Amino acid sequence: MVDVRTSWKGVALRSLALVVLTAGSLPAAAADGPGTESAVTKEYDPDAWRFRIALYGWAPSIAGNLTARGQTVDVNESFIQLVQKSDSLIGYMGYFEANKGRVGFFADVVWARLGFGSSNASFRNPIAGLQISTTSNTAVTYSLTIVEAAGTYEFARWPGSPGSFTALDGFLGFRYWNNSIDLNFDITGTVDFSRLSAALGRDIGFTRSFGITRSANLDWVDPVVGLRLRHQFTPSQEVMLLGDVGGFGFQSNFEWQALGVYSYAWHFTGYQVAALVGYRAIGVNYLNPGNNNSVNLVLHGPLIGVSVRF
Repeated sequence: MVDVRTSWKGVALRSLALVVLTAGSLPAAAADGPGTESAVTKEYDPDAWRFRIALYGWAPSIAGNLTARGQTVDVNESFIQLVQKSDSLIGYMGYFEANKGRVGFFADVVWARLGFGSSNASFRNPIAGLQISTTSNTAVTYSLTIVEAAGTYEFARWPGSPGSFTALDGFLGFRYWNNSIDLNFDITGTVDFSRLSAALGRDIGFTRSFGITRSANLDWVDPVVGLRLRHQFTPSQEVMLLGDVGGFGFQSNFEWQALGVYSYAWHFTGYQVAALVGYRAIGVNYLNPGNNNSVNLVLHGPLIGVSVRF
């Protein structure tokens, strides 16, 4: 006859041992209980915000014309020529971008104070013994501020080799222009009667000088639309090409931009630092018929800087 009490004791001991073994084999994440993030979730979040801040300088050449209250000056100055006359040797630029998934936002600011001018002389001799000479000097000071902001959307991404990809972004936003133009014209005319001076034994002539100053402050906002192509060769090397157009008669007649940048990055824990080099060109055609002021310029030149991404 089997002892029932002994049998139940054996079953109870075997059940207790099974529970202990099962609890010891539970995953660590399950043992932590609800509300505890796994290590994988903490390491990478594909929808996390990403930020980039860049500071860099732009060394533009300038071509076109400026009109202040009906007085127009044609300008065509290289960066080297601008260096000799400008209060600021380069244009200063700051850039900020934030991305989350496919969408993002960027803002860009440019400020420059440029100076350029020209002088010319002409000599005429309409009457024998009469010499007329005129000399004119033109000094132009041009202060420029450009603020651009736009929302971005990644339309397509093509993966390549490990660590490589190509992506195409579209963006829509606005560009604000603030321009200050100061034109100074100094004109000197000289009349010299050479034969009469010789006959009388003293110089007969006169000189007159006068100046003209014109100033204008112009600001406007234009819509812009564009595309941006990014290609990452490796996690450390990237090329970006950007182009946009704007204005469309909203306030300016038309404006455009083209930009190409190469960057090389050094990676650190939680962030990366990159060196930037590239070339930027911006063109604008703006007319204010009420005050007879206009800006019709193309600015283009190399840029160099540094960015931080985190």
